[in-house]
Amino acid sequence: MNIGFIGIGNMGGAILSGYASSPASSEDRLLAFDMNRSLCEKTGGEISGLEICGSSRELCQKSDMIIIGVKPQVIEGVLKEIKPFMRRDMITVSMAAGVSIGFIEDIIGKDSVIIRIMPNTPAKVGEAMVAMCRNANVDDGSFAAARRIFDSIGRAEEVEESLIDCVIGVSGSSPAYTYMYIEALVSAAVEHGMEESKARVFAAQSVLGAAKMVLESGESLEQLRINVCSPKGTTIEAVEKLFENHFMDKVKEGFQAAFDRSVEMTEERAASEKGKEK
Repeated sequence: MNIGFIGIGNMGGAILSGYASSPASSEDRLLAFDMNRSLCEKTGGEISGLEICGSSRELCQKSDMIIIGVKPQVIEGVLKEIKPFMRRDMITVSMAAGVSIGFIEDIIGKDSVIIRIMPNTPAKVGEAMVAMCRNANVDDGSFAAARRIFDSIGRAEEVEESLIDCVIGVSGSSPAYTYMYIEALVSAAVEHGMEESKARVFAAQSVLGAAKMVLESGESLEQLRINVCSPKGTTIEAVEKLFENHFMDKVKEGFQAAFDRSVEMTEERAASEKGKEK
């Protein structure tokens, strides 16, 4: 396929570089455009075979699928700009938070083939979690073509669009909570004499291993926790202290804050559109 990336900043660029380095991209033609020309030059120099386009129009005319990685505030303008050059069978993929499939349909047409995704930043290291939802015009073949891209940079799962706010809380924003947890462990280790560089490895590898146990073990999360806690041992002391300080409740509160803000962003955009109609 001819796959075009409009917007190759943090997230769009992570997906582009991750996919370009995977075997899945070997037969695809990859194109990119970004208003930041120096970023285009830098990315073009880093990714062999990447074709840098001079405009979003040029990219659109050459692509079978476009992956739009621009900020939510500017996606409307981008969509309106490329609409005249889009074919009916072109697959449009958006990752803009707070921008619904319905909003995109209103701009480029109800008959458009649209996939909405919610990725996260571990795409940069090939360990993204990507939620995917589609409109009624996306057949299984088109969806599989898109999913192939996102599976190659981590893991992709289809969800109903109504779950996107939940996805933001549980995976879209959660790397930040995880970094905070690792940061706290590293800080504590440094305070007790370990070098920071070594503490980062110990903490991060432990999180990586625990996450792999969750994905590969059939045991419940509660049982996995219990398995580590020997009676009267060190781990049970730590776990009881975390329970005492409502650790899990605080994490849920963080999730809820991300969820609520996602809902607000969608509502704000809807209100803005109604204001324009008046």
